[in-house]
Amino acid sequence: MEINKEEKDLVGPKQNGISVHNMTKSTVTSEGLPDEDGDHRWVDMHNRFCAEAREAEPDVLWVGDALIQDLVNSHIWERHFCQMHSLNFGIRGNRIEHVLWRLQNGELEVLSPKVVVLQIGSYNHGDSPDDIAEGIRTICNLIRDKQPQAFLVVLTLLPRGFTANPLRERNTAVNNLVADQLKGNSRAQMVNIDANFVQADGTISHHDMHDYLHLTQKGYDKAFEPVNDLLIQLLTESETDHVRTEAEGAAE
Repeated sequence: MEINKEEKDLVGPKQNGISVHNMTKSTVTSEGLPDEDGDHRWVDMHNRFCAEAREAEPDVLWVGDALIQDLVNSHIWERHFCQMHSLNFGIRGNRIEHVLWRLQNGELEVLSPKVVVLQIGSYNHGDSPDDIAEGIRTICNLIRDKQPQAFLVVLTLLPRGFTANPLRERNTAVNNLVADQLKGNSRAQMVNIDANFVQADGTISHHDMHDYLHLTQKGYDKAFEPVNDLLIQLLTESETDHVRTEAEGAAE
């Protein structure tokens, strides 16, 4: 998203799409989808998502980067999430500012999901944990504003790298910050999908992440089983509430 000089002066210097004001409180700005290859793929995907939003009636909307995009090719998606009337709006390589732009430009219009699942921030290289957590909070607030009926599920960032490294430490710090932000929120919950990936010796198995970043089928099962459990609970409660409301209305 383009900002004029006056806006730039207000938000302060820009760092990789996340603008920082006085270097203490970050003011997140959206940014149009990248077209580094020149084939308009990401814009075309966004346009397709907007069209699907106008036509579909999902119970669960998934939003994020490669982890979410590749979920549709996993066995757990086929076994469970497809049956939940899911719609997947994941785009590989997206940073926080890209997802914010997408959600501000049509992907949250018309549709009315019961649950929105969000996972973003892994590709925000160069940004601090505080800035990434602030970006996630901004997206959460936007989702709450545009989809107030939906329960928000925020997924933790996964560990990465064969052995311990600064990016793994950064992701852990982001998870802790976002968990603190969501404490006490009755309409949002963080799900820890990063448990059990780091082994006792500090390494990650290629059986879970084939390149120590992207999940294998086994890795998707391990990461998303707790998500499946929560979604079953939320959708069951939603259906129960709907039946109760109809019964109470009939009684009147």
